[in-house]
Amino acid sequence: MAMKALDIYKHLPKTNCKKCGYPTCLAFAMKLAVGKADIEACPDIDPQAKALLGGVTRPPVRAVTIGAGERSVTVGEEFVMFRHEKTFYHPPGIMVEVPDTWPDDEVRSVVEEVRETVVERVGQDLVLNGVAVRNESGDADRFAETVNLAGGGTSLPLVLIADDPPAFEAALAAAGQYRPLIHAATAENWEPLAALAKRYGSPLVVRAGTPADLAALAGNCAGAGVADLLLDPAPGSLHGYIATATGIRRSAIERTEPALGYPIYLDAGTFKDTDGAVAAGILKYAGIIVTPRLSRASREAALTLRQNIYTDPQHPIQVAPGVYPINDPGRDAPVLLTVNFSLTYFTILGYLEASRMPCHLLIVDTEGLSVLTSVAGGKLTETMVADALKKFGVANLVDHRVLIIPGYAAPLSGKIEDATGWKVMVGPRDAADLPEYLEKEWKT
Repeated sequence: MAMKALDIYKHLPKTNCKKCGYPTCLAFAMKLAVGKADIEACPDIDPQAKALLGGVTRPPVRAVTIGAGERSVTVGEEFVMFRHEKTFYHPPGIMVEVPDTWPDDEVRSVVEEVRETVVERVGQDLVLNGVAVRNESGDADRFAETVNLAGGGTSLPLVLIADDPPAFEAALAAAGQYRPLIHAATAENWEPLAALAKRYGSPLVVRAGTPADLAALAGNCAGAGVADLLLDPAPGSLHGYIATATGIRRSAIERTEPALGYPIYLDAGTFKDTDGAVAAGILKYAGIIVTPRLSRASREAALTLRQNIYTDPQHPIQVAPGVYPINDPGRDAPVLLTVNFSLTYFTILGYLEASRMPCHLLIVDTEGLSVLTSVAGGKLTETMVADALKKFGVANLVDHRVLIIPGYAAPLSGKIEDATGWKVMVGPRDAADLPEYLEKEWKT
């Protein structure tokens, strides 16, 4: 198990020399405990302590980067079994498969779809990550041609899927400099594939049916000089995948089998329920998910699920506090108050924009908590509202002094009036009811 900061500190020199880049040894220990520093940065630690701490302070799941450039995807570098324990850091890369038996136009169509898919949600752009090219033809030259049709790794990360080394050799000659992921080394072919991965600096998937065999294969490839590996447990069912992936993650987190400390690879196309497999991979530890072409609804569902699971539960997505004009408001437009939880803001924004009702939306800083939680936890107060009205100069934007607060903030209405001098109207609890409420109740 990972050591706590104070346990790590006991093994440090305690000289506070700052050579590591941190002001004190304790500060360095705290960074080591969360995997944000390397023990190599301490020049004065004794060799035994260095060996001990080096094994327990590095991320139990190695970070692996596929691709090159701004669309490269990094997976792994995880520390916990469950996101509520801390958070998950690197969302799985979702790669759409194209067989090399497809016509050129169809390959280009999928590549364009992957490149252009963007789902905007709560202020974030959610995208697919790359393309997986499968050597279904058995022809090495056609495999290389399809890799080139897919961009050769120049704009999107690639996964190369084949059975024999000559096919990989041809594909890597076309795309090897862009760090494509090679799938997959097995007990039969790991030596030539490890040599290719090492030569091109590409990450490599190892594939075996049991965790023990995966560990042995990963150890062989690592010993051959391939540092960046992924594990394909070759599941026969979704139940089998979930059970095996959970066991692999536990072995990595508890450091009982260091050779399993790599991200997991999942081929969702091997299951009848592709959408279910993609969801299972997102929920249960997949680092790279290869999937057949998905419908628009399935793409959006997968990207939304991934965003939800890989949002830090201790730090909700937030928008900046301030006044947001909606539908070109004038000086007689209503002023609505809400919190800076992104989902709340964008939900309200959608309904207000659709209503075409001009208004000013005042966002106060509740540390990303919802209205109900903020009121219950004392994060939304009359003092905060008064300060926000003053700080953002709301009185200079309108000729009236009326503030509409969310229905769940109704208990604060009187206190807000006393603290601000503004008349308070209590709006609906549900954002969907805002347009009708404003149409009926708003009068300047």
